[in-house]
Amino acid sequence: MENPDTNTTAPTVRIEKWIYGGAGLGRIEGKVVLAPFTLPGEEVRFEILKQQRSMVEARPIEILSPAPERQPAPCPYFTRCGGCHYQHAPYDFQLAQKRAILGEVLRRVGKLDPPEEIEVIAGPPWEYRNRSQFHLSKGEIGYLEAGSHRLCGVERCPISSPRINEALAVLREMRHHHRFPRFLRSIELFTNETEVQLNVLATDLPGTHGVARGFFDWCSERIPGATAGTLEYSTAHGAYRVGHHSFFQANRFLIDPLVDSAIGGAEGEGAVDLYAGVGLFSLPLAKRFHKVTAVESGSGAAHDLAFNAGRADVSIAVEQKPVEAYLESLQAAPDFILADPPRAGLGKDVVRHLVRLQPPRLAIVACDPATLARDLAPLIATGYRIARLTLADLFPQTYHFETVVQLER
Repeated sequence: MENPDTNTTAPTVRIEKWIYGGAGLGRIEGKVVLAPFTLPGEEVRFEILKQQRSMVEARPIEILSPAPERQPAPCPYFTRCGGCHYQHAPYDFQLAQKRAILGEVLRRVGKLDPPEEIEVIAGPPWEYRNRSQFHLSKGEIGYLEAGSHRLCGVERCPISSPRINEALAVLREMRHHHRFPRFLRSIELFTNETEVQLNVLATDLPGTHGVARGFFDWCSERIPGATAGTLEYSTAHGAYRVGHHSFFQANRFLIDPLVDSAIGGAEGEGAVDLYAGVGLFSLPLAKRFHKVTAVESGSGAAHDLAFNAGRADVSIAVEQKPVEAYLESLQAAPDFILADPPRAGLGKDVVRHLVRLQPPRLAIVACDPATLARDLAPLIATGYRIARLTLADLFPQTYHFETVVQLER
């Protein structure tokens, strides 16, 4: 932050609370001020970046009265790199604030009263990511700076797993070699801590990524697994084949606790897993229910799911179609429906079908509390109650988190 003597005429604001999105919220002259990298209770001198009728987006330039919780960030790229938001706060403080944010969003967006007890699932707050995306530009590798397209080169990422950081170090060496493709713009590393799958996400070439097989072979000489089309991921609930384009949870410490929280004590005759991916929830459901249907629209993930079910020797009916289309054809409710939708949430059509079907038990795994609150409101209005609400902190040091809601009629 700037020297306090260089801009003493800049406005100041007292931060009241954290809000979802990573900023601290304060108020000045009837306007809401949103300032990142601040803490509740702090007096902050700020620069106006963007101003609307009732809101100001700000950049803090001096912390006039630091909160007692403020701590030095362990990462040298913090506040530059756009990945983390909370490294200046202790982890137990982050968890308490996220729990408060979840309750506030449910009340404000969904007009819902959350349970008095919001459970929290948490693990080690560092080196947890098994999947990380890196950008490349002008021979540098790293992350985009917060709120921009500028590259922040990084030598090591403290929230990424040790194996990913080892692979990153190798790529940083290789980038200076003439064999390294200069047209690469974005790559993804996914690891089971033994092998590292290397995925090319974007290049400067039109139409196709255009990366020759020789590049992957070269990488695999020092990064085991770089050429693999799939990666084997073991959990307490079974082994999963995960292909290049298939989704899998990114926190290597919390995969099993997340599954346990989502399924809970559910068992019975029939269950449906919506947005099933490679079958993270489907496989353990198949051990508790006589009939399990897994719905996944992506062809790659659906094929991985079928393979994983066959290898585990469990019976799962795989429906490769959009969730809305599957529910449209469903006439009778199963005993249990589990839904793990993308950030956009379930949406009106899916909620409408769930209201029509009225399954006795319903579990939602949500990555955005606002869309969750929107989806919950009509479900609760038509007879469901929140039996259990759990915050799963899959993304320490960031404002992101998952919420697991168990609903009962």
